[in-house]
Amino acid sequence: MSEDYAPPQDPLEVLHDDAEMLVVSKPAGLLSVPGKGEHLADSLITRVQKVWPHALVVHRLDRDTSGVIVFGLTPHAQRFLSKQFELRAAKKSYVARVWGRLTPKTGRVDLPLLVDWPNRPLQHVDHENGKAAITDWRVLRDTESESRVRLMPKTGRSHQLRVHMLALGHPILGDPFYATGEARDHERLMLHSEELKIKHPDSGRMMKFRAPVPF
Repeated sequence: MSEDYAPPQDPLEVLHDDAEMLVVSKPAGLLSVPGKGEHLADSLITRVQKVWPHALVVHRLDRDTSGVIVFGLTPHAQRFLSKQFELRAAKKSYVARVWGRLTPKTGRVDLPLLVDWPNRPLQHVDHENGKAAITDWRVLRDTESESRVRLMPKTGRSHQLRVHMLALGHPILGDPFYATGEARDHERLMLHSEELKIKHPDSGRMMKFRAPVPF
């Protein structure tokens, strides 16, 4: 990541907080955790820990992705929440705007992914060495030039939604890594974590958290 990292200074948007967990809506352009180097020190977790010093990372969103993200506020909560992501029990739903008219209206991408080592952090499809990656999609509305889709990842690979949409020939608009030409020429990556369903670490009750789509 280059030295021109200039994250937005939006105030924290808290969706839920209690003794065990904190849920916020991350703005696009802000790292989930600090990067290497002082210029990449500003991140969502460092901002959260100024208010909740004991907050612990459970999962991450890409810097350019906005939306729902959860933190544990105790070691038990972090383990309990993290296990749900590990076991694919946490249900995630994203909204994206992608290039062109995506057909059919629903489908599944089942393509294994691996880091593209000469060009990291980019990922690519690798049928021989890649790790399993599955994404379901549903078109919400479309035009000749773009489609608004709901993406439901069944796995949590790095850049999974971005690479899977690219593999379909419909890169996510504004993607600085995988889109080109007019598809890249947008003010931000058009990818948002809209909804997360996860069990509470204390009660075990399934809870749903949503952050309105900003585009």
